[in-house]
Amino acid sequence: MNLFAESWTWWAIALAVGVPVLLVVLTEILGFLSRRGSPAAAPVRLLRNWVVPVGALFGLLAFAIQSPADQVWVRVVATVFGFLVILLILSAFNVALFANAKVGSWRERIPTIFVEIVRLLLVVIGLALLFSWVWNADVGGLIAALGVTSIVIGLALQNAVGGVISGLLLLFEQPFKIGDHLDTGGVRGRVIEVNWRAVHIDTGSGIEIIPNSTLSGASFTNLSQPAGPYYATTTVKFTTDDPPHEVIALLVDVADSLPMKVDGERAEAEYAGSAAFSVSIPLQGPSEVSRALSLYLAWLWYAARRRGLALDGDATDPIAAPERLDEALDRVAPAMHLGADGRAALRENARLMRFGAGEIVLPQGVVPDEIFFLLSGRVRMSIPAAGGRIDFTTVEPGDYIGHTALTRERTQALATAADMLTVLAVPLETLDALVRTRPRLAAEIGESLELKRTLAAEALATAGVARGILGAD
Repeated sequence: MNLFAESWTWWAIALAVGVPVLLVVLTEILGFLSRRGSPAAAPVRLLRNWVVPVGALFGLLAFAIQSPADQVWVRVVATVFGFLVILLILSAFNVALFANAKVGSWRERIPTIFVEIVRLLLVVIGLALLFSWVWNADVGGLIAALGVTSIVIGLALQNAVGGVISGLLLLFEQPFKIGDHLDTGGVRGRVIEVNWRAVHIDTGSGIEIIPNSTLSGASFTNLSQPAGPYYATTTVKFTTDDPPHEVIALLVDVADSLPMKVDGERAEAEYAGSAAFSVSIPLQGPSEVSRALSLYLAWLWYAARRRGLALDGDATDPIAAPERLDEALDRVAPAMHLGADGRAALRENARLMRFGAGEIVLPQGVVPDEIFFLLSGRVRMSIPAAGGRIDFTTVEPGDYIGHTALTRERTQALATAADMLTVLAVPLETLDALVRTRPRLAAEIGESLELKRTLAAEALATAGVARGILGAD
């Protein structure tokens, strides 16, 4: 008997030789894809571990041994093999369509739950066809029954299903993402969770849960879009006696000094008539609005009174009372070696000023026209360097800032109020007259200036920053 004349012989040889070779090749391919972290490794692993072995068993039963097609074991193996092939095809399509989807493309925006639902439907359809082919099952009646049942369930759960569908559509469209700030009319806050049923919004005073059906059926504002700075706006009022251009300059200066303002952007202010002004401040995002406006309005109160402008129609400042100035002169006179004539000159020309915590008292790069004697509060001195600031000293009450007014040099340091600050501001002309007749005062101011220069140079050296320092303040 010639074995090679039998068809099952060639099937047996093909399976005995081909399957091991194919498994070796697939193992090498799988190792290569796994090392590269490729998503294609998943379908290749399924092919090597399950599809090929079960397919070989099916080939052995059906073609090599030539078992009858209606035998139970053959049908069971054929069913398992067909199911694995369905899974392999779906896995391959998932990798091809979604694994390498570009950011922002329609494939990347499709929610995972959409993909899972479609995959489930395809598996059910594939299994129905598979049972029809292998087991000769009549699936038509089952499909009809499932259709009627789904209609009944859909009508009974239409409200719940409507919310789910709305959620899926929101997930697909992606009009917002986690971290964005939304204004829905009644709720305003940051999105912290989005699921198929509802959106969770952190309002700052609790978590507001809004059903997706509510969001999809109404309009809302995504405060985080478009990309770029978010402008916080507010309206302030002065009096009609205040020159509008002076007020606008004040509003912009205070807004530009806020620490949360976006670098490279400038605040804007406009006159709206009737002593009202609108201010727009560029911020990193909506989350900064409350803190920025609170700090801005606080600083504006101090700045307006320093410039004699009537914020909210009121320009009075308790610190401007004559008795407060006399009290300050009682403290300053011994430190500045003042006699009766010097005290009189200060009383006529000097003035008391207050700064809120965090305010810039003296900016970098200006030639001061006043020197400040600290009465209460502290001033933090820092040097802008390497894209940031290096603090090098804190000025305490009884000391000066603005020494370079005497030398007519630009300030190289930034002076910021560390807390609530009160200073006596002495104009340059008055200071020049005082130091001409008081060499000791001039020497003390010079020593204070040199000490701050030394501290600034040491701070820069410690930080590894090389920079020439013309003046410390």
